[in-house]
Amino acid sequence: MTYKELLYLGEKVLGEADIAEAKNDAWLLLEMLCKIDRNFYYLHMEEAADPVQIREYQQLLKKRAERIPLQYIVGETEFMGLRFRVNSNVLIPRQDTETLVEEALKYAAPGMKVLDLCTGSGCVIISLLHYAPYMQGYGADISKQALLLAKENASLNGVPVHLIAGDLFSRVDGFYDMIVSNPPYIKSADIAGLMPEVRQFEPWEALDGGEDGLAFYRRIIAECPAYLRKGGRLMLEIGCEQGQDVRELLVQADFHEIKILQDLAHNDRVVSAVK
Repeated sequence: MTYKELLYLGEKVLGEADIAEAKNDAWLLLEMLCKIDRNFYYLHMEEAADPVQIREYQQLLKKRAERIPLQYIVGETEFMGLRFRVNSNVLIPRQDTETLVEEALKYAAPGMKVLDLCTGSGCVIISLLHYAPYMQGYGADISKQALLLAKENASLNGVPVHLIAGDLFSRVDGFYDMIVSNPPYIKSADIAGLMPEVRQFEPWEALDGGEDGLAFYRRIIAECPAYLRKGGRLMLEIGCEQGQDVRELLVQADFHEIKILQDLAHNDRVVSAVK
């Protein structure tokens, strides 16, 4: 079987499995497995592929056809122009979350202490420290497996991050100039209706925001004044329909300078406020 035939097979298998990005995913799996790029492919596409690679490619296609996320199969993804390793212990970093990082970077200053709650893979705090290395960064998560991966990602990107194992602020000490978080915010009843890649393979504890999706926002907003310096900033990623609800929680907690920011698709994505 040639490289051309192998890629066609991938597109066919994934297309029949109703994978939305069948052609793209088929190529990415072939690229990863065979360690080739487009130039190599077009120069050698009529050549026979290695029989071992053919068998391994078919196994990868089977996994993707079962709706295992591409990023979990490949074992890594890109976020803010950086590489992050991912597995089923963490949510897959998404472009929407770059809005949170980009907004936080606007307020970055030398010596600032930044705390990232529900850090998961560490993509938010590691990206912040990569682009603003003059800050001190801390990441907290209840999942020890997630923290192991965050530690690996910090090393991968050459960024020093202090990691804390605990439920939100339970093991956090001291005061911070900025607190950021992408907490679980899906309504419990809505998780079953998510796409198979998400509901079957991404960790539910990183998705489930309680009955109304606001459980973690209530806790973070209520508890963070004990850890946020006066004049410090809280930034939260939100679901696209949660902006006004989270704004109201912040108003009730006497936050000010409250802003709702949109992502590239013009959906509400981040709420920023000052204590």
